[in-house]
Order: sequence, then C-alpha cells, then structure tokens
Amino acid sequence: MSSGPPTGAAPHLDPDATGRLVLAATPLGDSRDASGRLLAALAEADVIAAEDTRRLRALAAALGVPVGGRVVSHYDAVEATRLPGLLADVRAGRTVLVVTDAGMPAVSDPGFRLVAAAAAEGLPVTCLPGPSAVTTALVLSGLPCERFCFEGFAPRRSGERRRWLETLAAEPRAAVFFESPHRLAETLADAVAVLGPDRAAAVCRELTKKHEEVLRGPLSELADWAEEGPVRGEITVVLAGAAPAAAPSVSSLVGAVQERVDAGERLKDAVAAVASAAGVAKRELYNAALASRD
Repeated sequence: MSSGPPTGAAPHLDPDATGRLVLAATPLGDSRDASGRLLAALAEADVIAAEDTRRLRALAAALGVPVGGRVVSHYDAVEATRLPGLLADVRAGRTVLVVTDAGMPAVSDPGFRLVAAAAAEGLPVTCLPGPSAVTTALVLSGLPCERFCFEGFAPRRSGERRRWLETLAAEPRAAVFFESPHRLAETLADAVAVLGPDRAAAVCRELTKKHEEVLRGPLSELADWAEEGPVRGEITVVLAGAAPAAAPSVSSLVGAVQERVDAGERLKDAVAAVASAAGVAKRELYNAALASRD
C-alpha cells in the first residue's frame, strides 16, 4: 500500500510562505456593519481584488481606512483573466483580499473560481465573515428557515423562470433568490401561476439601508403590490417551503391493491407494495382490502 498523500491532498507548502487568500464580507448598505477585521484587512492587505474599485475606495473613505495595497478590479468579465496573477501574488507570500460591492464574495458574486483554484494548489484561504443579504432576508421574512436553499438570481426569461419555479413547487425548504426591481412583477406573477396564489413569501428591499422595506404575505398580494410599481432598490425574495403532501386515505388505496391482485399478484404482496409507496400502515390497508371483498 502506498504511503504517499491521498489523491486530492494539498501539496506541501513552504513553511516560510505567508501569502494567503482572504474573502471578506462588506456592508450591504450601512458602513457601520463593517467588522473590525475587515477594517484591518483593508489597511494591511498587499492586494485588494474588488468588484468595483470606486465603490471600494468609497467604502474605505467612509470607514476612515487608508488603502495601502495594490487595488485591482475583479468583476465577472475579468475574473478568469485576473486569476493567474492573483494566485501568483499568494504564492509570492502576499495577502490578497477579495471584496464585492456588498455581502460575501462567491455568493452570486466573483470569488468562487479564485477560491477553487487556490484550494486546488493548497494555498491558504480564509474568510472574514459578515453581512449577507441571504441570511438577513431569511431572518426578516418571518418564515420558517431552519432549512433553506439559495437560488442565486431568478432566470430572466419567463419560460426558463417558470421551469425553475416548478423545481421549487415541492421544495420543503425556504428558498431565497435575488431579483432586479424591473423584473420583480413578472417573476412574482410567474410564481403565482406556478406555485399558487397562497404560497407565503417575503420581498426584502434595500436591506440595512435608509429605505429598507420588508413585505410579507401570500404571493398573490406581493404580485399585486409589485405590479403597482415602480419598485426600486436591491431585491431579495424568500419563498416559504412547500407544505408536506397529505398522506392518502387507506380506503382510497384499495382500488390500487385490487388492480395488482387482478393482475395475478398475491394480496399480501400487493398490499405491501402499495402501502410502502403511499406511506401508510400495511395492516390497515390489508384489513381495508379484505373488508372491501366482503
């Protein structure tokens, strides 16, 4: 048996190397939500990869933090081309700080490719936690959110959007997604058509900002509100998870059992198969099947 490292193990790193990749959450709107660790990182990082360099400098100015490191743009269109240079900086012992306009990098924002590439090389990667529109919307929604899924941005085209909503029709977890204000009315109308008018939801607008607003209610009411418009600002939507389907009654399954028996299956085997698929007690179904014969 080989005594080498397992497949996929991180390669050996130079113990003298101090380079690392740091992902940091930035405030959604209120600069006072910035953590002390973020302030220190902005001042001390050798390189800052920012989704929007102007917004980065505006944030640093609002926080009163001097940016001493090299600042490079790191938005969707240039993320792939920036990757080799940023990895080289980490290998060379530099601290590379990744920030987006608001919230956490790699969550529907640039950062994933860089983290995956650094991890594949065994380069140090860490995170400075902080604001997130996803979790902020969840706790403000008033909906059960012990379990949830994040869906990124809703598809732009109605046909694709409806097919996507169909995948959420039976989803038991709360679902969170982002939407642009000028498409919100169309998306909510599609949600009413696919998920039903009574599905509970919440529309969260301008989280942590001066005009923060959270609207809660059935999809039909939220769709009517959005249609009245205009809707402005950053939008996060939370959908309640689907209610568990009611188990069928035992009496309604007797016909399915009889069909299998008529096809040559033993009563006991037919009952076991139908009861297992429907999630009902075999004994109750067996007794009901016998009673129907009498």
